[in-house]
Amino acid sequence: MKHDPNPAPPRPVLRRLLRLAAILAALLLGFVLLAGWLLQPQRAGRYLLHLTGDALGLEIGAGSIDYRLRGTPQLVLEDVAAKRPGDNAALLRAKRVFVSLPWRTLRTRGNDLTVRRIELDAPVLDVPALQRWLATRPPGKETRIPVLTDGLRVRDGRIDNDDWRIDGIAIDLPALHPQRLLRMRVRGRYLDPPISMPADLAIAVANPQRLLDGKPSGVAGVGALTVADAGWRVPAQVFLSGPLRLGKDSALMKPAKLGIAARYVSGATVALFRLGLHAPMAFNSATWRFVPVTVVLDGDGLVPDARARGSLSVGRSLRLHLDGALAGWPDAWPALPPPLSASTSPLPFALDYRGALAFSDPASLSLRRDATALDARFRLPEVLAWLDAGGQGSPLPPLAGTLSAPRVELDGATLEGVEVELGEE
Repeated sequence: MKHDPNPAPPRPVLRRLLRLAAILAALLLGFVLLAGWLLQPQRAGRYLLHLTGDALGLEIGAGSIDYRLRGTPQLVLEDVAAKRPGDNAALLRAKRVFVSLPWRTLRTRGNDLTVRRIELDAPVLDVPALQRWLATRPPGKETRIPVLTDGLRVRDGRIDNDDWRIDGIAIDLPALHPQRLLRMRVRGRYLDPPISMPADLAIAVANPQRLLDGKPSGVAGVGALTVADAGWRVPAQVFLSGPLRLGKDSALMKPAKLGIAARYVSGATVALFRLGLHAPMAFNSATWRFVPVTVVLDGDGLVPDARARGSLSVGRSLRLHLDGALAGWPDAWPALPPPLSASTSPLPFALDYRGALAFSDPASLSLRRDATALDARFRLPEVLAWLDAGGQGSPLPPLAGTLSAPRVELDGATLEGVEVELGEE
């Protein structure tokens, strides 16, 4: 028999070679198609937004999409809007969204939640739309906080609610790790006409993941805050610290330590004071509650020194009840007649108020010194204006109520068993 010098390869080997060639060709074709798809940011980006929206139960759109894959992948979205299907209002809008994240985050498909940097320009959060979306979300697994190696920046942000808003929001967060100390600077202006409240605060959170998991974590904030109305303003330096626990729609800091150094300015009236509060601080139903609260007031001039206990609630309105004592009668107040002026006794008081944040609604005050008692109603702006007049107006303060004293000396005359009715006028 003769041997063929060029024998044909066995059929199984040939089939393997053909299969390998087909696989290589398919991979090459897939790579070419994928590369072509990736080189079309609009198409690829909208597909990614579609996947993200499906995962969140949202419709997410963008006016333009661009990204970079060389080096550290970057995604830039402009004119972004996210809304719940069937809802007319977008829960979030942004003029620009920038995200930079390392390749390992993409390779692990989110198991490694490391993001290099996030930037938001002119984001607008609609609170009612957000609440409607949150109400539809099923209970899920533990929420994870991403690692931000180069931090977060927000500029010209706004939060809109039905009757209030916060504008001019700026946030600078240098870095974020779920279980490490977080430091951030937050600026913005709360508006609930006629009240406005610009703030510039530095905030620290000991353990962000514990806070998100509903466990207590130490939180501290310090900075400048101004409360203002059309006719007055209160610029202040504030400090707040304590262990904070977040609930689904609530927050609790127990105990909370709040310190305020401020001045009340209205026309020619300037009243300096320092205020300290120590209490459990709870938030729910858009109201902050300090119950029970211990209050220490250190005043200069028109503001007295006082200590009291009671309750304080701050929301769209102010509710206040305090029982305490004034350390003494301030020198800037009109002098008391003898024998009250000779007494050095403290002045026990009870104060109740329910009304506007400006303290412009009627308040009730019960004040004692020895056997002399005052039970009155007043409006704080009117009393401050009377004090600022320095006796040039009415000799009696703008109070309504009763004053009783066993003895009063006026212009050399001694009056005993005094009962005075104070009118509204």
